[in-house]
Amino acid sequence: MALAIPDTMYCVDVPQAGEADVMRLATVAVPQAKVDEVLIRVMAAGVNRPDVLQRKGAYPPPPSASPVLGLEVAGEVVAVGTQVTTWKLGERVCALTNGGGYAQYAVAPASQCLPWPKGYDAVSAAALPENYFTVWANLFQHDRLIRGESLLVHGGSSGIGLTAIQLAHEYGNTVYTTVGNADKQAACIKAGARVAIDYKQEDFALRLQQLTDGKGVNVILDMVGAPYFQRNLDALAVEGRLVQISVMLGAKVEQFNLVQVMSRRLVITGSTLRPRTTEQKAAIASSLYQRLWPVLDAGRCAPVIYKAFDLSEVARAHALMESSLHIGKIMLNVSH
Repeated sequence: MALAIPDTMYCVDVPQAGEADVMRLATVAVPQAKVDEVLIRVMAAGVNRPDVLQRKGAYPPPPSASPVLGLEVAGEVVAVGTQVTTWKLGERVCALTNGGGYAQYAVAPASQCLPWPKGYDAVSAAALPENYFTVWANLFQHDRLIRGESLLVHGGSSGIGLTAIQLAHEYGNTVYTTVGNADKQAACIKAGARVAIDYKQEDFALRLQQLTDGKGVNVILDMVGAPYFQRNLDALAVEGRLVQISVMLGAKVEQFNLVQVMSRRLVITGSTLRPRTTEQKAAIASSLYQRLWPVLDAGRCAPVIYKAFDLSEVARAHALMESSLHIGKIMLNVSH
């Protein structure tokens, strides 16, 4: 079944890898929902680091995914696959897509969709999936972060960072973070961090030893990569866990102290979200709905929106993302 749907739509096209100005609006066919998917009339979409990497040719989509940028959307269900029983036409959902979000219409597996929390508009709802799926899967599933433990979040003023700070604070953890200036420090403290360390002014590993009376932190969520690796190990407590979710400044570590890992029983782990199976993403969505959506419905832990651009201004949105001047999420208004 479907509502009235046009044959064509606007989307953001990337004709060749390059800087932000290579992107342009193009007219393409509206995608068709597979048996387990829904078709969404997109109202808003999120801008994320993987989108920037894909645009540059450094993060190609999986073979089965849409080549169009965009991993999270919010909008109205306008068609459902023959096997979909969980969503009805006209319902408003936010969705973790496998690509294709920078467009007027996008498909997503029905199991990767969630309802808009109470009081949310399209921009706020579209800001949820990528960050909240990522943080929930890496910190709260499998008990990687246990109530009462301490957490260090690198890049605390990013969308991922602020989400991690808010959720960890909500669930009873002591949160520390690293940032690059006073405005970002203030935003992280407001989100729930106990201390925000300016990494340009202080060595975070030494500072954390001072803050924790030499014990270190239980868990570190890191997006920086190689330059922080040894200092992350230095900052961990006995039986601490380093969770790697990105490698923005480098993926290869030339050397580190294995004896330190063994003697203090450290765990080094990590993951990426996009390559996970539909079943794995569905499990994350189900856990989010049961445990976090009541918190969002109550008005807590809402995403921090820095700026929303029209779809035609996507190059400006990507330029802002690459500048790292923002605090929180950068969004796209697709339809009003």
